[in-house]
Amino acid sequence: MDVYHLLAAPGVTSMSAGRIGALLAAVLGLAGVIIGGLALARPASRFGTGSGPLGAAAALLAGVVGMALGAVVVATSDSGIGTGNGRGGAYVALAVGLVAAVLGGLALARRRRTG
Repeated sequence: MDVYHLLAAPGVTSMSAGRIGALLAAVLGLAGVIIGGLALARPASRFGTGSGPLGAAAALLAGVVGMALGAVVVATSDSGIGTGNGRGGAYVALAVGLVAAVLGGLALARRRRTG
């Protein structure tokens, strides 16, 4: 690592574009996990409670979009974890988005199987 990266690294409290993108992706994935969990727990409810077929589709979409945004942050960050570019948060967003997509897919599969 050269001196430029040490001097130009964002501070602990500053929000770089990578950190904001990773945070947004992780929050989107977390929302998908919550909605997908509700859709699996209450498959016949209305969407107002975050479940049912619309909730399953929303969880699947939130998971895929969260993973895509996390992948963009990983691909565009120019250094490793701990440098303030959001790479660590992007890896978290990829994992959480994958869980949301799986939960949404399981809820949709259950819905199609039961009628």
